Amino acid sequence: MPLPSGQVWSAERYQTHAAFVPALGEELVSWLAPQAGERILDLGCGDGTLSELLRSSGANVFGVDSSIAMASAARRRGLPVVVMDGQALAFARAFDAVFSNAAMHWMHDADAVARGVGRALRPGGRFVGEFGGHGCVAAIHTAVRAVLRRRGVTLGSPWYFPTADAYRDVLERHGFEVERIVLFPRPTPLPTGIRGWLETFGGPMLGALAAGEQPDAIDEIEGLLRPALCDERGRWTADYVRLRFAATRTA
Repeated sequence: MPLPSGQVWSAERYQTHAAFVPALGEELVSWLAPQAGERILDLGCGDGTLSELLRSSGANVFGVDSSIAMASAARRRGLPVVVMDGQALAFARAFDAVFSNAAMHWMHDADAVARGVGRALRPGGRFVGEFGGHGCVAAIHTAVRAVLRRRGVTLGSPWYFPTADAYRDVLERHGFEVERIVLFPRPTPLPTGIRGWLETFGGPMLGALAAGEQPDAIDEIEGLLRPALCDERGRWTADYVRLRFAATRTA
């Protein structure tokens, strides 16, 4: 069965349940090392938290995001942002660097993303990013799929979680020289528990159920995951795995 309609984003909900995402992405900025005067594209900029950090270096930062709500939140920070699918970037040799944090796992056509980024960069431009990698949220995804199957729903994954080797191949296929690429586990505390996480990120899967079925399904998912992801004090941790890379456009 195909996935239901795509993820629906809310800047306010994201801030409540997932402010850890841009906070954990701050280290990635050091991999980019933005310079004053550079033109940088923030691919999947969300509410602009990290775009603002990039801009503090003196760089000229331009954001794209597929969500109208998130793009609007970024604009409220005074950032120039357009609503655009990251798999259909419409730029040509416009940027010195492209940066992306926690967005590209929502873009299933990795070749289209890499092709568009390559086209958007000037020769020698940098592409630095981090997103979910192979094994990310495996326990969560398994629990959600099991609960949906018991209700007669079988879905694929809403995410693209490649291995380091697979993503290196994508980058090299589109004219990038990969300087660093690493896949690493990053257990991530969830400030509002698994229910907040599901409310924020689970829409493409839970949306396959009627609204009246969803509360019971969430209760069941929470029960399945509690022994693995919740400690004796009720603190939840997501089983994140991240793929981080730095590459240069060679031609």
